[in-house]
Amino acid sequence: MTVVTRFAPSPTGFLHIGGARTALYNWLFARRHGGRFLLRIEDTDRARSSEAAVQAILDGLRWLGLTWDGDATSQWARATRHAAVVEDMLARGMAYRCYASQAELTAMREEQKASGQPMRYDGRWRDRDPSEAPAGIPPVIRLKAPQAGETVIADAVQGEVRVRNDQMDDLVLLRADGSPTYMLAVVVDDHDMGVTHVIRGDDHLTNAFRQTQIYRVMGWDTPAFAHVPLIHGPDGAKLSKRHGALGVEAYRDMGYVPEALRNYLLRLGWGHGNEEIIDTARAVELFTLEAIGRSAARFDFAKLENLNGHYLRATSDDRLTDLVLQRLAADASAPVPDVWRARVQAAMPSLKPRAKTLVELAENARFLVLSRPLPLTDKARSVLDGDGTAVLAALVDQLGRLATWDAPAIETEARRLAEARGVKLGQVAQPMRAALSGATVSPPIFEVATILGADETMGRLRDQLPAV
Repeated sequence: MTVVTRFAPSPTGFLHIGGARTALYNWLFARRHGGRFLLRIEDTDRARSSEAAVQAILDGLRWLGLTWDGDATSQWARATRHAAVVEDMLARGMAYRCYASQAELTAMREEQKASGQPMRYDGRWRDRDPSEAPAGIPPVIRLKAPQAGETVIADAVQGEVRVRNDQMDDLVLLRADGSPTYMLAVVVDDHDMGVTHVIRGDDHLTNAFRQTQIYRVMGWDTPAFAHVPLIHGPDGAKLSKRHGALGVEAYRDMGYVPEALRNYLLRLGWGHGNEEIIDTARAVELFTLEAIGRSAARFDFAKLENLNGHYLRATSDDRLTDLVLQRLAADASAPVPDVWRARVQAAMPSLKPRAKTLVELAENARFLVLSRPLPLTDKARSVLDGDGTAVLAALVDQLGRLATWDAPAIETEARRLAEARGVKLGQVAQPMRAALSGATVSPPIFEVATILGADETMGRLRDQLPAV
């Protein structure tokens, strides 16, 4: 059997973090077994679906590196097929037309509520002759669901779960306007796409019972189910925007790299001993449904940041330079100056150990591409107060006589100046740092001077001297 999984988001908004994890688990399971990972856009809710949301989902999956097999399928485009399946059910007596009006259904539910009964359709048109149908009421089509026995699901995560059939009513398959319901469309699409494993959030667990009944009525093989607990915030409450329930594009914008987010989402409910850092290739080797926990996972930004820092340090300087320059460029369509690229790439070995996100990395590198005169932070300006500018003036004089411009030579001159003034090296290096970076924290300042080059370094130093 070829394993086939699917990710089936509704295009009513962004690809949120829970959906991204669901997509990842489906992708990993398919890749682990040499199978196929399919993408279906469940766009039957035409009022809330949008092309912009579809594009956001596709872009989010591509950014995460979760490529799907074949073309993405539109559920709405398959409405004719869904209706044909219902016609087959009607012909075999496994579905029926229900002419109950909305007023009737409302009165029925109010009566059930008042008497303390479960509120569900009472089957009033299940066995009635259609000739009794009232005029002017278009019918819905309902499944003639089993009323005795149980529906049992052997869930790969939740274990065996069962419900009595008399606790479920005859669900609607086609609405009065002929459009398919979610329950019907999902089953027909999964069957036609050959889906063997349905891996999704446990908020769909109750749906699985109804969907299983449709599979059985149609005589189709029921896929294996795996219902994954949802993600909660650090406080144990349902994940919200304040916890991190954001679109994948928001995590990209916050400076996370896709491999770090994949690793974090993998471990957010799935485990392999105490291993925290698991790259994608190893994840494909290890991933099993049985290792998914039954308890809700808790989202933790601190853990994600630490993991992202690890992946930044492991990322090539070339790639990081490209990512940083994209953030530093005011106009993304304009070519990046060669001098920017040369400086940022040369500084990257010193910059990346200090950052946990690309945002932080880009901010730390910004001074390398700023135009003169550099703006100074308040702390940097305070360093240059008093004796700071006198130190810079002397440093300009000494560095101006250098025959070789490299970090060791620059450091030697700075040490000579410190000794001559009877101060520690830091009292020379800090004014130099303030003038070259505009801040009081930077990569090693003699390396910075080397990266900037003699002309830029001397220019930035002179910019901070009093006008003569």
